[in-house]
Amino acid sequence: MTEPAWIEAAVHRANREGWGRETLRRALADCGEPPELLSSAFPRGVTGAVDAWLALVDARMDAAAATEDLASLRTPQRIRRVVELRLRLLQPDREALRAALRLLALPWNAPLAIRLLARTASAIWHAAGDRSADFSWYTRRATLAAVYSATLAFWLRPVEPEMDEVLSFLDRRLQELPQPARKAA
Repeated sequence: MTEPAWIEAAVHRANREGWGRETLRRALADCGEPPELLSSAFPRGVTGAVDAWLALVDARMDAAAATEDLASLRTPQRIRRVVELRLRLLQPDREALRAALRLLALPWNAPLAIRLLARTASAIWHAAGDRSADFSWYTRRATLAAVYSATLAFWLRPVEPEMDEVLSFLDRRLQELPQPARKAA
């Protein structure tokens, strides 16, 4: 298992250098580990390091959401808040995220990119308190994956938008979603 300290060091370097084997080697050296440890420290290589980093972000997002009173909010506001927490966690590492998305956009990394997006959408719903186990479990996650992807693309624009602009963009995406039919009284 890859150590969180190694992942953090890799992310720190990826902010400046992008993601690559040399980035991982230097990250190990930053942690006082020999570069020869690369294949043991990161057994799935660079994409495995990105996967481990995004799993760490998911866990931190979940922990941050657990400290909030999300139950008092309606579902769209819960989702909005959890996405905001995630973006704020990623803020210091925007360039590492950009580089990770470039890597994941390569055709041979598409299956991993899809798995990571699905895992993140599920983590956001879980952090927002969703415990569904029916067909809506799938539709909620698929819909959120599209909304989150669009929001992430807006947030990562070359001219960095203010967080208020990003959240307004997210609000518009959430408002465009079909609302479940209300039962007649």
